[in-house]
Amino acid sequence: MSHSDPTHKAFQPLRIAVLTVSDSRTRDNDTSGDVLQASLEAAGHVLADRDLLPDDIYQLRAVVSAWIAREDVNVVLVTGGTGLTGRDHTPEALQPLLDREIPGFGELFRHYSLEEIGPATIQSRAMAGLANATLIFALPGSTGACRTAWERILASQLDARTAPCNFVSLLPRLRE
Repeated sequence: MSHSDPTHKAFQPLRIAVLTVSDSRTRDNDTSGDVLQASLEAAGHVLADRDLLPDDIYQLRAVVSAWIAREDVNVVLVTGGTGLTGRDHTPEALQPLLDREIPGFGELFRHYSLEEIGPATIQSRAMAGLANATLIFALPGSTGACRTAWERILASQLDARTAPCNFVSLLPRLRE
């Protein structure tokens, strides 16, 4: 449960980029990307960019590299490619870009997913990290998983009003 104190700090809108990694989806049927965009905008954040790519390590790495190089992108949300099949490469694509991992995200995501999908959550390689002072979160491709990640973790951790701590309060210090 998050603890918010709206009188303590003001909401700070973040600029968030959304990337869908899929060999089968198009912008017309990208429900996972749609859920993330709608959720971040409903929370008061700004969509900095959005893209959809096939599951290709180098294309994924190129897009995320360009986003983390931009001063106006605070957060990157990647959905898809976190499973175990031969076409799931998101963690391998992102890992070399990371300056630091945030292992608690994947652990907490799988904890919440256990309530929804049972032991199948063990097949998720959801992960997060920091790259060039940008927060990166890799989520499974299912719409339900994206909703779970946003509602149970990201909405509060990307809100400066969440106490006792949140990622927003860390952003100014990530380049120290």
